[in-house]
Amino acid sequence: MITAERKPIDEIRAMVAPYKRVLVLGCGSCVAECAAGGEKETGMLSSTLRMANKMEGKDVLIEEKTLDRQCVKDFVILLDDIVDQYDAVLSLGCGAGVQAVAEMFSEIPVLPALNTEFLGETRDQGYWVENCLGCGDCMLDDFGGVCPLARCSKQLFNGPCGGSREGKCEVNPEIPCAWQAIIDRLDRFGSLDRLEQIYPPKDWSRKQGGGPRKIMREDQRR
Repeated sequence: MITAERKPIDEIRAMVAPYKRVLVLGCGSCVAECAAGGEKETGMLSSTLRMANKMEGKDVLIEEKTLDRQCVKDFVILLDDIVDQYDAVLSLGCGAGVQAVAEMFSEIPVLPALNTEFLGETRDQGYWVENCLGCGDCMLDDFGGVCPLARCSKQLFNGPCGGSREGKCEVNPEIPCAWQAIIDRLDRFGSLDRLEQIYPPKDWSRKQGGGPRKIMREDQRR
């Protein structure tokens, strides 16, 4: 999933300062899972902004709404009947959600309340870990289900660097060595012979350099 963290409140207040009517827009998908932009977080941020304005004697309308997903047109279109009531939208969606709303409602500023971070997994409650870079050419089968791009601090493809100690990365002893995990898993599967292959440098053209990537499935279009 996509993870995100809320921007500092001073930065958010500076963004919305020019506007008198603001819709705080939450997203009930990825950013809700990582406790950054769901209905609860949207309500908390709205209350914080209202309280700050009241304490400073400012007459600002702060209202809130949460969509199931900000990155899907079928949900964003639900704003059609209300968006013209506001001077700006403060989005608690990921970067994709902010841009989706901004593209559909180009007549109104759409401001980001979150910093989008990474693709990761929920490892435990309140604990999210990056494990995918979205490179466009998945090689998890070659590396025992462990991505060396996302999980090795040096993004090495052909074995460990030699600096790890007791299964920990030399960059930071709190980081597990990705290559130790790769070797352990391949050994468990009886597939250590895969490490005899020499892997060329990653072809990043699948990820960047050609403009925004697209996926089009004709069988899913209507």
